[in-house]
Amino acid sequence: MRRILGAAASLALAAAGGAHAQTGETAQQTARAEHPDTTAAGFLPSHAVGLDVFASTDADDTDVIKAGINLDWRYHGPDDYMGLRVETARFKPLGQETTEDQRVYLRFADKTGDWSWKGQIGTDGETVLGSASVHNDARFRQEYFIEREILETRRGLNEGLYYTFVGGAFDLPVNDRNNFTVVAGVQDFTGDNVRTHLRLNYIHVVKPEWGLSAQVRTRYFHSSDPGEYDYFSPKNYLEIMPVLQVRRYYGGWRYVVAGGVGAQKETGGDWRSARYFNAQVVSPPIREWAINAGFTYSNTPISSGYTYDYTQVNFGVVRAF
Repeated sequence: MRRILGAAASLALAAAGGAHAQTGETAQQTARAEHPDTTAAGFLPSHAVGLDVFASTDADDTDVIKAGINLDWRYHGPDDYMGLRVETARFKPLGQETTEDQRVYLRFADKTGDWSWKGQIGTDGETVLGSASVHNDARFRQEYFIEREILETRRGLNEGLYYTFVGGAFDLPVNDRNNFTVVAGVQDFTGDNVRTHLRLNYIHVVKPEWGLSAQVRTRYFHSSDPGEYDYFSPKNYLEIMPVLQVRRYYGGWRYVVAGGVGAQKETGGDWRSARYFNAQVVSPPIREWAINAGFTYSNTPISSGYTYDYTQVNFGVVRAF
């Protein structure tokens, strides 16, 4: 089943406080590395069309596929755009019948001074959905985010259960080799459950020239109404995971590989292994064609039960003109 916190949420929590937070880089170093001067001579895009696909499956035979088309009438790169997104989402919980949603979003990204923001807001015909985040590029980086999405469980889809997640992420750099990140948030579910989240990560850059970092990622949450509905919701959950990550740039392309093995425990359960692997490739941001792809595996439970394996893949392509 897809992670309750969002896929790629895509937001600060998924990245533990921003992309640079997991490498130990400062915000300024990340900005230079992720947005090099790769604009082709004479190429100044103003519009774009994009296509992306997200797919996931798990040990409970739950499948999720989301495919979207982005039409941007203003596009000057991945941090400056305005447009429309049309998305089809197909959910097949626990191997049962497929449920399909049609969604429409207004998507946007821009920057003023040291602050940048991006997001999308829309509807599935039943309620408001979407996500948004805003962050600065200071040494002590701040990021604030909000996300609203449906619970992709059997009861969530059948009964129309949603969550709204609000929080912030903060970088606490020690020096060029050592960095702490803190993520805190509140997740309000349909019903009575309110979940408080806290993440604390420590990152040490082992070999800057290799892009190699050693990290310790910790995650904790508390549920006010444990066991509500059919998503994984113990009273308390704790995960501790050492992670090794390699992040390299070549010709403007970014490559990331990260993996870790740790331990996880929830109220009433025993300590057991926690596993994680992620691989990403992203092309230079400003060019006629841009692509990104990713693969993630973890065994953090979402539905009820103790045995869990989750795999997701995503792919996106943008044609700027």
